[in-house]
Amino acid sequence: MPNALATETSPYLLQHADNPVDWLAWNAASLQRARQQGKPILLSIGYSACHWCHVMAHESFEDAATAELMNALFVNIKVDREERPDLDKIYQAAHQLVARAPGGWPLTVFLTPDEHMPIFTGTYFPRELFKQVLTRVEAYFKTHAQEVRTQGRALREALERLERSGAAGGELTRRPLQAAREHLGSSFDADHGGFGDAPKFPHPTHVESLLDAWHRTAAEQDPDLSALHMATLTLTRMAERGLYDHLAGGFFRYAVDRYWAIPHFEKMLYDNAALMSVYADGYAATGEALFARIAAETAEWVMKDMQSGDGGYYAPLDADSEGEEGKYYLWTPAEAAAVLDAEEFSLLGEHLGLTDAPNFERSAWHLQVRKPLDALGLELTARQARERLQGARRKLLAVRQGRVAPGRDEKVLVGWNGLMIRAMARAARHLDRADLAASATRAVDFIRSRLWIDGRLRASYKDGRARFAGYLDDYAFLAEGLVELLQYRWRACDLTLACRLADVLLEHFQDPDGGFFFTAHDHEALLHRPKPMADESTPSGNGVAARVLIRLGHLLGEPRYLAAAHGALKAAWPVLERYPEAHGALLQALELALTPPEIIVIRGRDAQLREAWQRCVNAGYHPRRVSFAIPDDARDLPGLLAERRPRGDVLAYVCQGTQCRAPATRLEDLSAALARAG
Repeated sequence: MPNALATETSPYLLQHADNPVDWLAWNAASLQRARQQGKPILLSIGYSACHWCHVMAHESFEDAATAELMNALFVNIKVDREERPDLDKIYQAAHQLVARAPGGWPLTVFLTPDEHMPIFTGTYFPRELFKQVLTRVEAYFKTHAQEVRTQGRALREALERLERSGAAGGELTRRPLQAAREHLGSSFDADHGGFGDAPKFPHPTHVESLLDAWHRTAAEQDPDLSALHMATLTLTRMAERGLYDHLAGGFFRYAVDRYWAIPHFEKMLYDNAALMSVYADGYAATGEALFARIAAETAEWVMKDMQSGDGGYYAPLDADSEGEEGKYYLWTPAEAAAVLDAEEFSLLGEHLGLTDAPNFERSAWHLQVRKPLDALGLELTARQARERLQGARRKLLAVRQGRVAPGRDEKVLVGWNGLMIRAMARAARHLDRADLAASATRAVDFIRSRLWIDGRLRASYKDGRARFAGYLDDYAFLAEGLVELLQYRWRACDLTLACRLADVLLEHFQDPDGGFFFTAHDHEALLHRPKPMADESTPSGNGVAARVLIRLGHLLGEPRYLAAAHGALKAAWPVLERYPEAHGALLQALELALTPPEIIVIRGRDAQLREAWQRCVNAGYHPRRVSFAIPDDARDLPGLLAERRPRGDVLAYVCQGTQCRAPATRLEDLSAALARAG
């Protein structure tokens, strides 16, 4: 018989609905059962695309003897960390404090039945060890209940101290920006790009920081060309090697080696949003065709495989298929030769490595660039070689699509959608692709119609149900995505929504001492209320909130937004000074606070002229520029925008923070003003 998870919408929870474990979801009734029975809670947190979650499920949760032990000793609660990142943040931090070891998934935490204090924590346990842990934890709780509670309260105090990591800063300075730049230089892998050793993560915020560092100095006598080199080499190596899917497009989670050769094969929406955005920026900064191609192919993969018919973007693709990680993506030379003609196989095989020794277990190949096309000695033009390679890739992709595909988690998460909306809009601007902006617009309209309810966001949507109160990331990421999309095409309703999201942040998430909590003031009471500052697998919600509030504050002349962003930076100052490289989103907000954004508003009755001027403004890489082309018929514009009135065919208002120049009425004057601003 299915357990209580059968009524849930999360694909991860539904994967466990037929386990012999008496799983419950985290809710008031489940917590009440633990209190009434006096049993400790076994909390298991994971997500649908997690390989080791599948392994532990198969070894332990599908095993009748292990399940019997779990059911006898504990109230067992299963949580999807993508639906409940609030719980995951709390208990990951608790695990790191208790175990003095990194966290991860599956996360296994044993809790007291009343206050939900951790008794013991871990991640993946092999079955026999797990059974020993079950009996020992239950016995320890019975005999040391008071000690457990005392330790739990000390842990809660330690969690709160993490949020109060020092006195708020005084004057904001560039010191953290300079220190982060130095750290990235010292941790850079000069041979293969990226930062640190294996396992190697993409860290797109690091690449953004380096592009920004170069741009800040580009007009100086001694520009930071080293920062540009580190950024572009990292983008090039990630695109060439096995982190990238060379048939369908899109990026895998991370590489298990320093060479970007063999990835962990899950594909996450948030990784692809961040990487699509930074590849589009890389193209805008350098004109490198490879970066444009990778951004475009990633966007096309997302639209084809990760966007619902209703417009929302799905969450992840699993790493496993047919019970094996990566099986869907691997090839043998014989499989490829059976699909391609001799010339195609020779070209693709040498280019993507099929003629070399296998690079993966099971004597198979994971495709990656081994020889550039121009090094193959082909009697073809570069265009002919690219076209033939594309034809061969399409043939292999058609065959691959006939295989058993990895599972797709089809819930729509607002925060992750906000990141993808931003990425699609940014790529639309830099690549001149209206279809990408249209994709982002469909996602916005889906969220507005299904997840914006009574002036508040729900965090997750699946099977017709919008669930869970929205988190900091949902509001901040969506607001920033809307501001980015408005720079490609204007819709007054999107500005209205962005401002309402910002107002909810200030009303329900802001800490009077500065910064934003991860959950709203009226959220379910939990063991701890995090105020995360560091970037994790997604950028810091505090950093993104500060970035978008600075841009909206200057655009509208709204001092509340600017003060809230300044307060977040002040609250984060102790960690920015100690670990600046871990706070990329906040560093970008700091840069905007120290060098206010350049705000450009184009008005006029001639739509063609407005578009031409907007293309001029959007050309190149300008990370501190925000521009909008607003039609003449736009009415009831808020704040300072109401003063940016149209006159004649077209004109542009150019401001740097609170300082504005006379409106430009000729394109030459606008170009000169942009050149002076840098």
